Amino acid sequence: MKSIILIGMPGAGKSTAGVILAKALRMRFVDTDLLIQERTGRLLQEILNREGPAAFHAIEEETILSLRPKNAVIATGGSVVLSDAAMAHLKSTGVVVYLEISYGEMERRLKNITTRGIVLLPGQSLRQMYEERVPLYEKYADITIDCSKEDFETVVGNVIETLPPA
Repeated sequence: MKSIILIGMPGAGKSTAGVILAKALRMRFVDTDLLIQERTGRLLQEILNREGPAAFHAIEEETILSLRPKNAVIATGGSVVLSDAAMAHLKSTGVVVYLEISYGEMERRLKNITTRGIVLLPGQSLRQMYEERVPLYEKYADITIDCSKEDFETVVGNVIETLPPA
């Protein structure tokens, strides 16, 4: 089976839904944020604080391009769509599923914005980040699943129902 790549805003539930989805489909689970932390030995926020968004994007892209996923559910960081190269690589390995949430839902879910490793450009607000990324998620998505008012089991069920036949 091709891999399933989850994209979406911070707080959309990519990692949580990804684990459940991988179990349900008997697939491997890969979290690219965790891979970045393993590769660098640092927390995402630490990279952002010390080196800035541009350095973080370079590390994220390099990490994604090194992936050779087979039969895996891949939860990506919210900023992955800012890299055409990373997204082209991911799309070549499987189906891209956009876990869509509203701005209000994202704001409600994000409790730890200053420590979570969310890539915001200098002076960029959360709203501006949201508005910049939505068109990119829509551009790269093969499937879009509304997650704003759903629990994770429902989201996973909706993803499974919408996947193309293997």
